[in-house]
Amino acid sequence: MTNNVLVFLSAMAPISELRGAIPLGIALGMPPFKVFFISIIGNILPIPFLIIFSRPVIQFFKRFAIFEKILTSIEQNATKKAYKIKGYIALGLYLLVAAPLPGTGAWTGSLIAAVLNLRLKYAIPIICAGVLTAGVIVLILSFGTIHLFGI
Repeated sequence: MTNNVLVFLSAMAPISELRGAIPLGIALGMPPFKVFFISIIGNILPIPFLIIFSRPVIQFFKRFAIFEKILTSIEQNATKKAYKIKGYIALGLYLLVAAPLPGTGAWTGSLIAAVLNLRLKYAIPIICAGVLTAGVIVLILSFGTIHLFGI
């Protein structure tokens, strides 16, 4: 498997996303901007599919008693909180995706967009902007750390 494919697949993965793909590519000796673009594309590619298909998957699992209570509670809490911050949903979604922290990112943002029933044409640009911001932050941190410590 080539380094390009490895970085791309790492960026698509739900846990690492581009937060893991960018440092991986730089550690493999790839040019930073090439790593950045491959990671951005890999992280953005699953977004529409996640938004479209996560809702039916949630509905499917709600049919089982073991999941029904938990998923209904999550949906109710998300809806209640979304109503309170109606004017700030875009900003909140953007910040959630842009923050390069564990539990944040395009996958989490896409699932939240699905739970809140946000339209694709509304959610995708916000999530993509967050991915770009996170990519810049991670690139700067990764590249700077490598040069600072001479790794």
